[in-house]
Order: sequence, then C-alpha cells, then structure tokens
Amino acid sequence: MSMEVDQPISFQPGVGKTATILCCNCGAPIDGTVSAGALCGDCIKATIDITQGIQREGTLHQCRDCDRWLSPPNQWLVAQMESQALLAICLRKLRGINKVRLTDASFIWTEPHSRRIKVKITIQSEFEGAILQQTFDVEFVQASQQCPECAKSYTHNTWRAVVQVRQKVPHKRTFLFLEQLILKHQAHNNAINIKESSEGIDFFFAQRNSAEKFVDFLKSVVPCNMKKSSELISKDIHTSTSQYKFTFSIELIPICKDDLVALPIKLAKSIGNVNPLTLCYRIGTSVNLIDVTTLQTADVSTEIYWRAPFRPLADVQELVEFVVLDIEPLGPSKGRFALAEATVARASDMGANDATFYTRTHLGGVLHPGDSVMGYLITGTNYNNEHFDALEESKYASTIPDVVLVKKHYPRRKKGKSRNWRLKRMAKEESEMAPRKQDQARMEQDFEMFLRDVEEDTELRAGLAVYKAQQQAKADKAAVDAMEESDDDDEEGPVIPMEQLLDEFEDLTMADGDGVEVH
Repeated sequence: MSMEVDQPISFQPGVGKTATILCCNCGAPIDGTVSAGALCGDCIKATIDITQGIQREGTLHQCRDCDRWLSPPNQWLVAQMESQALLAICLRKLRGINKVRLTDASFIWTEPHSRRIKVKITIQSEFEGAILQQTFDVEFVQASQQCPECAKSYTHNTWRAVVQVRQKVPHKRTFLFLEQLILKHQAHNNAINIKESSEGIDFFFAQRNSAEKFVDFLKSVVPCNMKKSSELISKDIHTSTSQYKFTFSIELIPICKDDLVALPIKLAKSIGNVNPLTLCYRIGTSVNLIDVTTLQTADVSTEIYWRAPFRPLADVQELVEFVVLDIEPLGPSKGRFALAEATVARASDMGANDATFYTRTHLGGVLHPGDSVMGYLITGTNYNNEHFDALEESKYASTIPDVVLVKKHYPRRKKGKSRNWRLKRMAKEESEMAPRKQDQARMEQDFEMFLRDVEEDTELRAGLAVYKAQQQAKADKAAVDAMEESDDDDEEGPVIPMEQLLDEFEDLTMADGDGVEVH
C-alpha cells in the first residue's frame, strides 16, 4: 500500500494595487495616499511658492565715519564686504526668514560703486508631507546713517570720562615716549578726542569703562599715581538714575631718563644700600637707578616713591659737554655697562685752561680717548635740594664725584640730511591759545632730543614701533646725501639698521615733516 504525499505548493502574495488618482492640474496619474493636495511634483513646484512672505528688498545702514553696519535693533558691528558677519546682518534684516529652513546663502557680485548688495538664498519648507526647496535673490541698498558714537564725537561736551595725564617737568621727553607706546599698542582707539595742554595731554572717552581700561594701560607701562573724581550732571528723581562725568587724574613720576637723582639716605638703604647719588638709566614700570661708581643698580617702585616723593637733582637740560682725555677699564661689567676710570675736560675749557676732572664712569665700553661725552658737573654747582644737602653732611660726602658722565655725545648730521626712519604721532587737538614762538622751539628741541635717544639707545628702540621713511622723501634727499656722504662718514652719529624698521602703510598715515607720521 503506497502513501501519497502532496507536493509543496509555493505561495506568492498578490501585489496590492495603489490608489491611483489624477493630478487636479495636469491630469498626470499620482499616488493618492502620498500626494499633496492632489498635485503632482511638477505642479507643486510650479504653483506653490514657499518664499511668499519673505521680503526681496531691504536697506543696510552704514556709518561713513567708522564704516560699521547697523545690526537690528540698535547694535553697530564691524564687517568687511562679502564677509560672514555682513551676511549675518543681511539675513537678520529679512522678515519671514524664520518661518522656513535656511540651507544656503551666498553673495552675488555687484559693482562696488553701485551701492547694492545681492544675496542668493536657498530655503526648504514642508507642504502637506512634501519637502520643497527653492532659491531666490534678495537685493539690499546701502544707506548712510551716522552711529551714536560718531554723532557724539562731533558734538561738544558729550564725553563721559576724561583721563588727564600730567608730569611736572620742564620738557616733554616722557610724553613723547608714552605717545609711542600708546600708538604701538593702539590704546587710544576708543578716545573720541585728544587734547594737548601746556602741562600734559587729556584723553576724552564716551564710556567710563574705556577710560578705566586706558588708565590700566598707563599703569602697566609707566610709574604713575591715579586720582579719581566724579561730577553729577543729571538725575531722574522718578527712576533714581543719575548721570556722572568722571575725571581720572594721572600724575607721572617727575623723574626721567638720564636724570641725576639724590635719594633720601633712608630710602637708599632700604632698596639695597645703594649710594644715594645715582643716575636714572631707564623708566619702566619702576624707576631704574644705577650707581656709576660701582655699577650697583636699584629699582624704586611706584608705591615706594609716592610714600615719600622726591625731585631729581638735575635733568638733561643741565648736561655739559666733556672731552675724554684718557680712559682705563677697571674690569667689572653689568650688561651694557662697563666700569672704567676716565680723565675728562670741559669742551668749553679746551684751549682756555688746563682744568681736568678724574672720575669713574659706567660707559667704559663705548668711550675712547678723544670722544665727546655729556655729563653733570657737580663741583662748583649749588643745588637747592634737601636730600643733597643731607648727603654732603653724611658719611657719603667723600663719595660725591666731581663729574657724573651720562652718555656719549655724537656729532649731529647736517640739515640737508634726513633720517631713514620715521615715528608716528597722534592727531591731537591743540589748546585754544596758540603756543608762543619760544614754546614751539622748545617742543621741537624736545622732539629732536627724543629722536636722538631713539637712535642711540637700543633698549629704548626695542619697545617702540619705528617705521621706514617714505620712498619719496628719501628720493628728494638722495642727491644731497650722495654729495655729503664722502665727507660726513667720520662725523655721522648712530644709524638704525634697516632690518629693525617696519614697513609703513601709506593709507593709514599722513606725512608731517621730517621724522614724523601723524596717525
């Protein structure tokens, strides 16, 4: 008896039929379950506009003075043309762009003088289950509008804080050095006005925090003392809000580079038992002093100085020219200073008498017999200084030298010769009264002395921004320099190497005389 087994039968489910409908616009068959509004894809693209409600034109406001752009609602931002910052400002100006998804945005090139900015924008949006993507152009018109900061700068008495920098000295050398530091670090960018007075410089600011930031910068580069005051200008009794004007008085220490200083004996003992009669060789965040007879150095900080202030014994205006007759190194050295014994005579006494002076000096590394050197003649000079009088009556009286040599003196170039370098100057507003002729001559002399210090002192020059002279000015003097080069080589002073000079940007500065750039 045989058993019959049924053969396996394959089962294939039948394919379901989709609900097909016709497009209500063109009659094309479409899937009715996923169709959006009974329209096919082509008809959706042709009839549905997802950019509706988004403006196609706009206006961008730019300040002509500071080149900043208005970002809604009232913020002014710095942005370059076709930059991401400017693109963000353009998109922020569009109404309705927040209702769709932004996928791409880019600039379309336009003529620079057309004052038109075009942006190509790609967006996506959902329409009844379908994702639509469209691209369109938006055109912006550049309009000029003055920002509030620039409007205040053209209006009088709109400042909120002023920094008054003062120094009670008869010359401007420290202010010239401070000006170069300010220019190098761009610390005056937030100042709405800079005014020069007979005793110093005033910096005006529109905001109090900008003035405080500038004061912090001054404290970090020069030794100074700060006093603060405020003046009430308005008060709202309903909201209890008040408006003040703030004044920051900055007084610089009245001791400058190359000044002769007679320290109080008690102070000299407390800062390392240094000789009270010292020479200031550098001004930084503190006053750096050196004893020219032993090369011992000492620092007087700002806090120590203002506990018991003292004046310098003599300044650079009292320097006398000497001629080195003989010099003998003693061996000890410290940095760029080398101790030596020198025999000098006053240049005015040469040929008149045989008066010579024997002294120790810290310039043993740069002086040679026959050189000229500037120094202070202490013998026969009466100083109205209480600290020097106490020094003469103390045990240090025997250590007071006849002459204190300060720096080597170089013959100056002739008027026809120009420098191969320049310094920037700040654009300052002068006081109402024009300076007298003697004051103008004194300021020119102070600036010339500062330029000589920059040439001679490498440490001073390292902290400044020294620029190459303009090619046009150098070309104008090329003929004169070529004629004088042969007979002036032995009389020429120190020259700054070209590798230490910075390239000048002509679009940021204006020429203003020899050795000066107005910034």
